[in-house]
Amino acid sequence: MPNLNISRRRMTQLGAGLLAASALTCFAQSSYPSKPVRIVVGFSAGGTTDVVARIMAKELTERLGQTFMIENRPGGGSNIATEAVKAAQPDGYTLLFVAVTSAINQSLYPNIKFDLNRDFEAVALGAKVPNILVVHPSVPASNVKEFIEWARVNNDKISYASSGSGTSIHMAGEMFKVRTGLKTQHVPYKGSAPAVTDLIGGQVQFMFDNMPASLPHVQSGKLKALAVTTKTRSASAPDVPTLEESGVAPFDVTSWFGLIAPKGTPKDVVDKLNQAMNAAFDKPEVQQAYAKLGAVSQKNTPQDFSQFIAQEVQTWAPVVKASGATVD
Repeated sequence: MPNLNISRRRMTQLGAGLLAASALTCFAQSSYPSKPVRIVVGFSAGGTTDVVARIMAKELTERLGQTFMIENRPGGGSNIATEAVKAAQPDGYTLLFVAVTSAINQSLYPNIKFDLNRDFEAVALGAKVPNILVVHPSVPASNVKEFIEWARVNNDKISYASSGSGTSIHMAGEMFKVRTGLKTQHVPYKGSAPAVTDLIGGQVQFMFDNMPASLPHVQSGKLKALAVTTKTRSASAPDVPTLEESGVAPFDVTSWFGLIAPKGTPKDVVDKLNQAMNAAFDKPEVQQAYAKLGAVSQKNTPQDFSQFIAQEVQTWAPVVKASGATVD
């Protein structure tokens, strides 16, 4: 006959152990973050992804009581950074500030080493911004029609810059080539900032840049703005027409940025980060910073952002195929 006292004692010990483990888990998650957090950005400093990431990192630092530091790891159209974060411990201390680029890369790179939907936990969509067609001041065109006419005559002498292969900046250029029949050369850079530097220097002739990175140079006269890539004009540059208004249609490209974490990151940690980002959107200083960038944001859940990412992957696949663009 079994010793019931021993069985009961053993059950009590097991129950106490489970409760203790549960308490430790809850404590670990509720105390997050207990040390500095790294947010990896797949582009060089100064580009729009980096700028928006730094705004959010500052807010997360203030709201959660630990330093959220930016680590720039450019290269491979942001794939290097994405692969690194995929391989990181899913503890909330290594995050990725993802851009639309990663959704495009799913169909652009034939041997890509990550699945944006399967390998990550969506945290929050941080911002959306339009792209803008900017040209060097030496280009003899004041609108899109004149630019296309000039480009057709000088096709073999023209190149356009991008922040990297597979970025929305690159794909906007490829879409423009498809819509206009131009055969201009693509020159990829490791981020928007070095690409804009060479555009200002005249090494390339045009670029479809994220508005925040190029608008100050337009305002200073270092670049000329011909059109925005969205369906409607931007409140930050109301005098700049859309490409569709300019006769290049259909054309609707928007860049977006958000926070994701390695698959398996605890839900409580994801929710805590999401709530902190959503709270930041209400802060007047953040709203003012976004307005200067031409960026817009709205509160969203991890589920909202996950569904948005999945939709973006599907949306860009036919665009990549139609452009004929491929990257090894």
